[in-house]
Amino acid sequence: MILVRDILYKVTLDKVVGNTAVAIRGIHFNSRAVGLDDVFVAIRGTLSNGHDYIKMACDRGAVAIVCEEIPEETINGITYIQVDDSQQALAIMAANYYDNPSESLKLVGVTGTNGKTTISSLLYNLFKAAGYEVGLLSTVKVMVGNTQFIATHTTPDSLTINRYLREMVDASVEYCFMEVSSHGIHQKRTEGLYFTGGIFTNLSHDHLDYHKDFKEYRDVKKLFFDRLPKSAFALVNTDDKNGSVMLQNTKAKKYAYALKSYANYKAQILENQFAGLLLKINNQELWVKLIGNFNAYNLLAIYATADLLGLEQLEILQLMSALESVDGRFQYTVSKTNITAIVDYAHTPDALKNVLETINSIRTGNEELITVVGCGGDRDVQKRPKMGNISSMLSTKVIFTSDNPRSEKPETIIEEIETGVPAIHYKKTISIADRKQAIKAACQMANDDDIILIAGKGHENYQEINGERFDFDDFKIVNELLIALNK
Repeated sequence: MILVRDILYKVTLDKVVGNTAVAIRGIHFNSRAVGLDDVFVAIRGTLSNGHDYIKMACDRGAVAIVCEEIPEETINGITYIQVDDSQQALAIMAANYYDNPSESLKLVGVTGTNGKTTISSLLYNLFKAAGYEVGLLSTVKVMVGNTQFIATHTTPDSLTINRYLREMVDASVEYCFMEVSSHGIHQKRTEGLYFTGGIFTNLSHDHLDYHKDFKEYRDVKKLFFDRLPKSAFALVNTDDKNGSVMLQNTKAKKYAYALKSYANYKAQILENQFAGLLLKINNQELWVKLIGNFNAYNLLAIYATADLLGLEQLEILQLMSALESVDGRFQYTVSKTNITAIVDYAHTPDALKNVLETINSIRTGNEELITVVGCGGDRDVQKRPKMGNISSMLSTKVIFTSDNPRSEKPETIIEEIETGVPAIHYKKTISIADRKQAIKAACQMANDDDIILIAGKGHENYQEINGERFDFDDFKIVNELLIALNK
């Protein structure tokens, strides 16, 4: 039996009305999920305010309410707990409810604009190959040992995080690698978690539909490192100027990785091909199956993290040589006429630029590079012209198309992308709103040895249009089209 007062450990209370010694069954922040003997946490969201649903939660059987404002009319027998920040309180309560599972394993958080999924997923694969029980919380999937769950958010809500961590501890998981998004940090979903280490990848234009400006976006990322304990490590990419910012106020042990600047962990690209990379990491040569400068950074972060977690350096290198790319991250197929089709999650200007520059660095120059790209609806509109500019500058031909338009018209999004195309490159672009038809057009345009890049959705197996999700898998579709076109 767990009491209300047990889950309030480390929560700063402003006022309590009622008895905190009452037994509870569960915690919820969605009033519709509340049942008999539950606690309801009223959170002010972007679309609704949980305080408007306190009465509903009480009617459904809640025995305690955690809120930022106690209602004027209270109900006898129900405990009301006033806190300064309901989101923070929920996260700490969730950790307490599940007996603080993050303290019973080594939890490493990965944050930054690009690379989070690749680094966390490949660390999971590497430590699993090394013989450890491992957990993963990523955009693509959640893994509790060998059991897979579907991921719904980059960083889940705090109750879900702690529930999965509890399952990991019960399954004897020793290490867990977790993507930490700016939304998750800002909404206090990671409060109450004990991190063994934190990794910063890079920072570029993203999520400015949510954060008011780039400085806020950067400072939210920095909060993650500010909160790391002294016993943790903070590993940052110092080739990104924001890497040193992340370390300014952290209590954790500071480490850096880089390809260009001074760092504890250094790498050099010796060869870059579609078959893989030849790297020199801390003076040791290594052949890997991943491609591109951005993956050189990802692999260096993986090497450094594994080293900081105590694996032998030679073993790390051996395990890294067997790693393969994550679904939807520079995932490619080659047709029988040697057309290379690449699917990548690149949905930010920086990520798209990295992928296109990587392809161009490998091209001989005789092949055409045909890029299919769009932008998501109801998201950061400022990046749309930048995506148009980058794709048109670095491709031979570009097809602008729909991504996940959500509630917006695809044609409107495409028009905004097109505003970034320089006049000199406009003739190389066309627009096809239907994504499947856009991919088909790219396949029809491609001749032997050409390269097709399909960017933006990566691992996603759906398209979201007007509130509905429809089956859609870029990699599956391009494979089918190349076969059907006999290419």
